[in-house]
Amino acid sequence: MSPDEEYARARVAVDLWSVPKDIIFIALWTVATVAAIYLPVLHGTFVQAVFGLPMVIFIPGYALIAALFPNNEDIDGIERVALSFGLSIAVTPLIGLGLNYTPWGIRLEPILTSLIIFTFVMLAIAHWRRTLLPRDQRFFVPFKEMVAEAKTELFPEEQSGLDRALSVILVLSILTAIVTTVYVIVVPKEGEHFTEFYILGAGGKAADYPTSFFTGSEQSLIIGVGNHEYREVPYTVEVLLTNQTLDRTTNTSRINDMERLDRFTVTVPHNKTVERPYNFTVSRTDMNRLQFLLFNETVPSDAVWDQDRINASYRDLHLWVTVRPADAAL
Repeated sequence: MSPDEEYARARVAVDLWSVPKDIIFIALWTVATVAAIYLPVLHGTFVQAVFGLPMVIFIPGYALIAALFPNNEDIDGIERVALSFGLSIAVTPLIGLGLNYTPWGIRLEPILTSLIIFTFVMLAIAHWRRTLLPRDQRFFVPFKEMVAEAKTELFPEEQSGLDRALSVILVLSILTAIVTTVYVIVVPKEGEHFTEFYILGAGGKAADYPTSFFTGSEQSLIIGVGNHEYREVPYTVEVLLTNQTLDRTTNTSRINDMERLDRFTVTVPHNKTVERPYNFTVSRTDMNRLQFLLFNETVPSDAVWDQDRINASYRDLHLWVTVRPADAAL
């Protein structure tokens, strides 16, 4: 190996340990995003949104652009920023589309893990490609020069007291606008408060409900509760069996008999949905309606019964059923 080749290899080895500041910044931001999501003290706070939003709309694209264009003459700074936003908006959905065809699916952990892996791989490629270029051709973000230029533009030495005061007001106005924008994004105005309450067949679809079965046979369905109340709610679900007679003249039903089949509680955080498999058996053939009641924090006493109890519920669902004697199956 010639001395020039040995020198070139030694230079590349040294440069590999000298990581550019923009790559360090992107890597640290990625790690901080993970911390903001998983640290209990930060999870669910505005800090999570502050770090998470750039991780979706800017960071992956910047890492990709850094890997594609290591030379400082390839594209200018404005083009890098614009392409970073554009490619991030393209890369993130593509990663989600790919995850949709994997066992992991489109969930927070797989998407976050994929974005982190993608970002660090692109950063490693970008750093390696820059080390192959002469120092004067490598792209770098001139942080010190940018700060010095901004200081010179905003606060020149020959500036009068009035101009300096106006410059300070301008800087404060820009910072206020940025803080306000971030606040509006991470703390959106509350929308309508509501709760989803639904039942699905055993297969997880709005079909194949157990509506005709024999006494004593175990039946299955899924009860779902979706919380959009902007607070954690301890819901109570009651499953009732009723015997009802329909008056076709008034199009109303009269409850002749009612019994409670089951009751359970489920605590659901805001903006989360819980689906619970539910199995039940019916021993009476005179019951023709399966009633599902959902209560929030307020559950009436058993003195409130029949139609009054249904009316007192927060949400209610029902299935008309036909229950046949078990010996009819023989």
